[in-house]
Amino acid sequence: MKSYMWEGSKVRLRPLEFGDWEDYHQNDHDSEGARLCDMIHFPRTEEGTKAWAEEKVDHPVEGDNIWLSIETLDGVLVGSLCTSHCDPRNGTFKYGIAIFREHWRQGYASEAIKLILGYYFEELRYAKANAHVYAFNNGSIALQEHLGFKQEGRLRDMIFTKGKHHDEFIYGLTKREYEELLQEKSTMD
Repeated sequence: MKSYMWEGSKVRLRPLEFGDWEDYHQNDHDSEGARLCDMIHFPRTEEGTKAWAEEKVDHPVEGDNIWLSIETLDGVLVGSLCTSHCDPRNGTFKYGIAIFREHWRQGYASEAIKLILGYYFEELRYAKANAHVYAFNNGSIALQEHLGFKQEGRLRDMIFTKGKHHDEFIYGLTKREYEELLQEKSTMD
């Protein structure tokens, strides 16, 4: 049984450190990766990225909304995970994740999401997690479904990129579904 909630067998979640700015700045040059997670932004100077990192370091948490860095157990920064639209009254939250391209398909995203789900469901009493995925992001669609999320909706023509509009899928996982998945996993072990 793990003793540290923010660490799995591959990654740990931690606050962004100011020194991370350089890795995030380098990742900003991956336009296709940016398109899959958010959008392609205007180029940012190193000073601009440093200012962004300083803001995240100074204000990592707002209510239950948080921005975390994902690093391997060897201390290699591999991406970030954030929660947003946290609604304690209704028990719902949304999360987003971005893994640097050179670290794709190594199980880091899956484990980081499981860590955050465990915290929000088991410690903060949230009842439902949501993720919005662009219809052209096949990797993220596969990830959500692998984790047990169900596609609950489709927002038509919500994302504009590469000269045309695309749909956005809404995925959800309830605490009950999460607990059932944990139960299934424990009977398999």
